[in-house]
Amino acid sequence: MYRFLLSRQWVILTLIALLLIPTMIRLGIWQMHRYEERTARNRLVTEALAAEPVPVERLTSPGHAITSDERYRTVTAKGRFDPDDEVVVRRRTNSDDEVGYHVLTPFVLTDGKVLLVNRGWIPGDRTSQTTYPKVPAPPRGEITVTGRLMPDETTATSGIKDLKDLPDRQIMLINSAQEARRLDAPVLGGYIAQTAPEPKGGTPELLGDPGKEDAALNYAYAVQWWLFAAAVPVGWVILARREARERAEAAAKKTTATEAEPAAV
Repeated sequence: MYRFLLSRQWVILTLIALLLIPTMIRLGIWQMHRYEERTARNRLVTEALAAEPVPVERLTSPGHAITSDERYRTVTAKGRFDPDDEVVVRRRTNSDDEVGYHVLTPFVLTDGKVLLVNRGWIPGDRTSQTTYPKVPAPPRGEITVTGRLMPDETTATSGIKDLKDLPDRQIMLINSAQEARRLDAPVLGGYIAQTAPEPKGGTPELLGDPGKEDAALNYAYAVQWWLFAAAVPVGWVILARREARERAEAAAKKTTATEAEPAAV
């Protein structure tokens, strides 16, 4: 009854099914790994945001690379802004996906070290592509700023090319090592995304809360791939049984038709 399984069509179909099953299982395992990674990152973000603010120099120093445990930690710093050495970071978007700039202002601490402060987003226009855009001035005098600690940006981690020959006072990446060379000063590793003082008047738009990754979606994809893997052999059996039944019915009809033929005189 199942001799048809040795036909070329069914051999190819069986081989495809045998390839699909382990492939779908591996895809499900990969999605589960992605779920675990995203869950771990979300947990780190939650813990960092919930931690008490600390002075920035407790977590970073010149040449220090910000770790995943330190990222998003709320820190404070006391000093003054240095708008004369301020730059803007090109091709940055706000919450509405509008393209503009991030305003990066050196913040000179009371001990002389420099902290890079991303003061927020400003819109861009055609003229600002070749000239320095109009940037709202930072607060004057000695103040205390608060922000979320962020690691240095590189092309490898951000996917942004570090283009050269840009207009004056415009950069592509926020990198403390590069800024230390430009400023010829001891710059703390990483930078902070300012959260306080709150914007007033013409202050750049402050950066929003860090988004959490949708880990549940990866979990759903993993289950989906495993269900697909389980459905392949079930579907193969259903197809094989259906064809066997159709062949049996066709053979029975043929036999009935033969028996019904009148005998030759």
